[in-house]
Amino acid sequence: MEAGYNPRTVEEVFGDFKGRRAGLIKALTTDVEEFYQQCDPEKENLCLYGLPSEQWEVNLPAEEVPPELPEPALGINFARDGMEEKDWLSLVAVHSDAWLLAVAFYFGARFGFDKADRKRLFNMINDLPTVFEVVTGAAKKQQKEKSSVSNHSSNKSKSNSKSRTSETQGKISKSQPKDEDEGLDEEEDDEHGETLCGACGDNYASDEFWICCDICEKWFHGKCVKITPARAEHIKQYKCPSCSNKRARP
Repeated sequence: MEAGYNPRTVEEVFGDFKGRRAGLIKALTTDVEEFYQQCDPEKENLCLYGLPSEQWEVNLPAEEVPPELPEPALGINFARDGMEEKDWLSLVAVHSDAWLLAVAFYFGARFGFDKADRKRLFNMINDLPTVFEVVTGAAKKQQKEKSSVSNHSSNKSKSNSKSRTSETQGKISKSQPKDEDEGLDEEEDDEHGETLCGACGDNYASDEFWICCDICEKWFHGKCVKITPARAEHIKQYKCPSCSNKRARP
């Protein structure tokens, strides 16, 4: 299989990785029915291979030892009927991720990548969602949460500039209530790090969804005020529990 195919540069190895990854994702998502049928438990030990051409194949492992390339997880077909299909696909996805890394760094070792090249290759790989994250939907969820945080931050900035022009002159960002150095133009995550949740008092963390009250302008962890990213998308004006209670009383 793929005899003589040897990517030699970091870019070529990464291209090989992306092709194989695309093939594996195809097998575990769009071609899942065909993949499921090919993994017959009555057959011998089978492996799922991702090919550089963005295709996939279910096949027997190489006979020679050691093989030309690292081999994927062996015998994935034996577990097919012994567990829920979703769990089985997730398990195959995890092993596929491990195999992709093994192949990429096999090429790196074979062609003498130094520390800098290995680090560059890993960073390029790490910028892509894993096969497991794509198959389980975690990649979409992470992207949606990041997008919600970003949208709420930009929306609040626009709201400030329209309704509180004079006040915003002394406020670079509402997400910096304790930052007195207005001249610094820092990254969004660093700015948010200064913000405390109005409910629990903890700092903002980049991997957590949060939302700002349009009335008191305090920021809250979504989990503290029971607001999910999906729900936040449908809220035109958010009022925190405290402001909602105040408005409810005459």
